[in-house]
Amino acid sequence: MKDEKIPKSLMQAIRYFSNPDICVEFVAAMRWPDGAVCPWCDSQNNGFLKTRRIWKCRDCRKQFSVKQGTIFEDSPIPLDKWLTAVWLIVNCKNGISSYEISRNLKLTQKSAWFVLHRVRLALRNGSLEKMGNDGSPVEVDEAFIGGNPKFMHASRRNKLSIKRGINADHKTAVMGMLDRETRQVRAKLIPDVTRETLQNEILREIERGATVYTDGATGYDNLARKEFVHETVNHMEEYVRGQVHTQSIENFWSLLKRGLKGTYVAVEPFHLSRYLDEQVFRFNNRATKDNPLDDADRFMLAVSQISGKRLTYADLTGKVEETEPF
Repeated sequence: MKDEKIPKSLMQAIRYFSNPDICVEFVAAMRWPDGAVCPWCDSQNNGFLKTRRIWKCRDCRKQFSVKQGTIFEDSPIPLDKWLTAVWLIVNCKNGISSYEISRNLKLTQKSAWFVLHRVRLALRNGSLEKMGNDGSPVEVDEAFIGGNPKFMHASRRNKLSIKRGINADHKTAVMGMLDRETRQVRAKLIPDVTRETLQNEILREIERGATVYTDGATGYDNLARKEFVHETVNHMEEYVRGQVHTQSIENFWSLLKRGLKGTYVAVEPFHLSRYLDEQVFRFNNRATKDNPLDDADRFMLAVSQISGKRLTYADLTGKVEETEPF
């Protein structure tokens, strides 16, 4: 797609995608740079039915749309609203709530909530390459996400007391790692913060021999025995000692919690992983001195990741339903 055709601002995007034909052309160009590919038989021998905005495969004789095989599949919401929603999600620093999407795009709140979670799934982008393989240090830290029981309704507070014990920690543990050279972060939910869990994640994500900076939590003890150069900072006495600190990954936690508390207000642990994916995407694709990305770049990257990802309403809610709500 030619750069001069790509919208550079939200206003330009709304105007540009107001034409349904342009929406189909844009998504098709992002999905299939070398021409449409049939999702049924992988053939490129297709004919485009312009009046219906779909393709028909000349080999298997089946029809398909640009939405099929993407996060847009089986959704009657038009592509102009989908693409505007993607633009808003990837470029709002603290996120955007389903109520804002609902008001701005004239959708029901329930549909807007479903749209948000589908887009978050598209933003997930795992990597098999380990961090710290170029000798750069990696900051590792954990955070706890959850509300304060004293601000909860009595019925919810009582449920937590019955389920986990009155003195049990009700928050969800999240572990993050930041490579100082690439300034890229990875974050995921973990079942607990025991030494076994934390160090298994470090072994899985960080190259042996790399320098690892952590706080003084006992879960990180003895990392040096596992072929890492391990330096710690005791937050009871100091936050920075030369190059030894975890300030960068803590900056990520600050951004994450600001969005969760200020924009989304309440997030169930069942859905938290997708909110993490959203914040990781924005953080890893922010504008920096070495990588001056803008709103259009983030939008294009997000749209390029929509294929092969599907989230049904039953999967989202954990309930088995025969049909989706829209």
